[in-house]
Amino acid sequence: MTTNDARVEWLTIAGDAQTWRSIGLTVSADGLIPLFGTGMKVVEPSGPDAAGIVGWGLSGIEPIAVIAGLQVDIVAPATPVFADHALGAVELDHVVIMTSSLETVSAAVAEATGCELKRTRELGAITQGFHRIGRGGLIVEIVEHPEFDRGEAEFWGLVINVEDIDAACELLGPERVSEPKDAVQSGRRIATIRSDVGLGTAVALMSRDNR
Repeated sequence: MTTNDARVEWLTIAGDAQTWRSIGLTVSADGLIPLFGTGMKVVEPSGPDAAGIVGWGLSGIEPIAVIAGLQVDIVAPATPVFADHALGAVELDHVVIMTSSLETVSAAVAEATGCELKRTRELGAITQGFHRIGRGGLIVEIVEHPEFDRGEAEFWGLVINVEDIDAACELLGPERVSEPKDAVQSGRRIATIRSDVGLGTAVALMSRDNR
């Protein structure tokens, strides 16, 4: 297996498809939110406490049920599907995983996908590590936080790249999204969808990298 084989076809999200449609995303009848590269798939929650990102569908890897406690569905490589999103969504920029041990989760990701840790960054007591799954694929940001004490790693949130962040924020309105601000990524801006929208996971919108 090479790093070009592994691919995150979609993130599996337990929630209500209509709520995702309400922010200007096109959701198919089977729950797929098509994007360039990795998409999202909205599924019915398995229980009252199931919400947010609950797993990911991967292709090009050996059969495995979990990666560091994160549920895996082994799927066939997907045929590209394109959709027009009112939000101007283009692609997922990255997904964030929270853990008490960056080393453990990073090693599990590398072993399962063949995609090694690219770099790390220290932010006070927090350490971030970054993988990219496949050539030009999804960035996986692993965050080691000293106050995270829930055992297995958990998906924390995702960032969606949009064509025009000002237009996206105008569509949603200030009651549903924060004002855009400068992102850590140079030359880009980011805004956070408010939790009371009910997506069940942290979601941010970011302007595209046009370099």
